Amino acid sequence: MTSGKGGTGKTASTSAVSSCLAAIGYRTLCIDCDIGLRNLDIALGMTNYSVTDFADVLDGAASLEEACHEHPDIDKLFFLSAPMYRDASEVSPDAMAAMCRAAREKFDFCIIDSQAGIGSGFRLAAADADVAVVVTLGDGGGLRAAQTVTAILGDMGVAEIRLLVNRVLPRRYKRLGATIDAVIDAVGARLIGFVEEDEAVAMAGATSTPLVLYSDGRASRQFLDIARRLAGEPVPARKRFLR
Repeated sequence: MTSGKGGTGKTASTSAVSSCLAAIGYRTLCIDCDIGLRNLDIALGMTNYSVTDFADVLDGAASLEEACHEHPDIDKLFFLSAPMYRDASEVSPDAMAAMCRAAREKFDFCIIDSQAGIGSGFRLAAADADVAVVVTLGDGGGLRAAQTVTAILGDMGVAEIRLLVNRVLPRRYKRLGATIDAVIDAVGARLIGFVEEDEAVAMAGATSTPLVLYSDGRASRQFLDIARRLAGEPVPARKRFLR
């Protein structure tokens, strides 16, 4: 899960999609790859489970099983924190890829929360990815950044690049004459889904509660649709704001 700029709701989306995947029965690992600025633990409500991090695994101080922690309230959801005091450029992409290959043997899904932007942390998160989900808003700056990230991911050889349009306000889109189709065309990636603006997302974050536990409202259902599509289920697109 990545984005070209901060403020798109990427980490909240990572938490929501991962929680939904676990809730529908998939053994799911969330890895925070935002080295130094990690906050996926807050979104998941797992701040007490950040004692070990993936640097401990890469350094051999802990096994993958020892470093991963299961969510106290969501079965099959596991978390692996990012290190606080290490630069992303110091982490070996080969070692990270080896850890991801090990995770593939133990989990149905491994969702990596990338750093925003296109620096070394972004490249570390994307280096061994099967699928990249680019999270963007519908504004001009967000679209330009998402365009850039999509192009870089393609150059890196990521096999599948999908688009998540976040915090959609239908009335604003209507006033601007904007559409989700126009966002898809601008970014150049296949849509995995869109999520409407929903106060429940902010409230879930403020209370460190995964959205799937906080609300069964509009955004929660839309993130569940996205999780099911990632799992290969034929979930039809909601047509309301596509055109």
